[in-house]
Amino acid sequence: MLHLLKFLNQIRDFFVSNFCILVTGGAGFIGSAVVRSIIHKTKFKVVNLDKLTYAGNLDSLLDIDCSERYFYEQVDICDSNELKRVFQYHQPNCVMHLAAESHVDRSIDGPAEFINTNISGTFILLEAARNYYESLEEEKKEQFRFHHISTDEVFGDLEGIEDLFTEETPYSPSSPYSASKAASDHLVRAWGRTYGLPIIITNCSNNYGPYHFPEKLIPHIILNAIHGKPLPIYGDGSQIRDWLYVVDHAKALIKVVTNGQIGETYNIGGHNEKTNLEVVETICDLLEELAAEKPAGIENYRNLITFVKDRPGHDVRYAIDASKIERELGWVPEETFETGLRKTVQWYLDNRQWWERVLSGAYRLERLGE
Repeated sequence: MLHLLKFLNQIRDFFVSNFCILVTGGAGFIGSAVVRSIIHKTKFKVVNLDKLTYAGNLDSLLDIDCSERYFYEQVDICDSNELKRVFQYHQPNCVMHLAAESHVDRSIDGPAEFINTNISGTFILLEAARNYYESLEEEKKEQFRFHHISTDEVFGDLEGIEDLFTEETPYSPSSPYSASKAASDHLVRAWGRTYGLPIIITNCSNNYGPYHFPEKLIPHIILNAIHGKPLPIYGDGSQIRDWLYVVDHAKALIKVVTNGQIGETYNIGGHNEKTNLEVVETICDLLEELAAEKPAGIENYRNLITFVKDRPGHDVRYAIDASKIERELGWVPEETFETGLRKTVQWYLDNRQWWERVLSGAYRLERLGE
């Protein structure tokens, strides 16, 4: 009996260790967190497919890039021939699609790249996945999932202070970025309904945490503060966002792709609604404690706060109802905003080499975003 159990466990381990997840955008902020989590928390193989645009950074994966279960492909999701090769060579069991242009301000300045990557790229990837899926034997078809990772910004603005985005909230995107993500969501659902592709969609709230490209609000404020630069806040800073620690998000995404129901949508949020001004002030207070030796001439980090002209079409409030994923899949965030933000600030203080390499490129702390 013991020999039989050992044999069955060996068979199970063989299939688990050969289970392969293709992650697009795996060198980006959320994508790299997903790749690290797959390697650290599962026995699955992972293929990181990333074009390496300005926000993609392989330095974010240095702690796992020697793993025998990790593979990297520098491929554009708009390149159908390369996608076909990757699918045929790696034979993934699932796709987690995170590759996207994701900065609202950049989408306002130049929407064309967002249309190309987020809409056309998703279409080309869906076609590659569909052709691959249709070639599979029935057993592998039953395993296959196409998991599309999206944003709560597709829902637009919440009017009331008690309202929450649910999976049934109508789409009403406000920016070129959110409109492009809404379009990609619709494409994924259409490929599920029309072609039978086994799809799952998740919509998340604002992410933060280690390895975040410094044009986004939280890393931008941390790095500007320790350099003694102004801390710009759009308008009066009253815009409200629900903040989700990226490691919690990565765990949720892995749970969805492995246990979620085909055709379903799951909202993922951190249960941490904060105004932008509250976020910046909290960062300043943490830096008073963790980086007490300030730049010359700075008495208090809060003195660096500067209010700037609001951006066009700026949504006032986002907030996620994440009760479905808790009820059906048992996921809840582990970090509060206070614990997650403290970890994030400390990480940037401890990992100067990572962000200095980022700042040595084209980005120079010149942009602000969410």
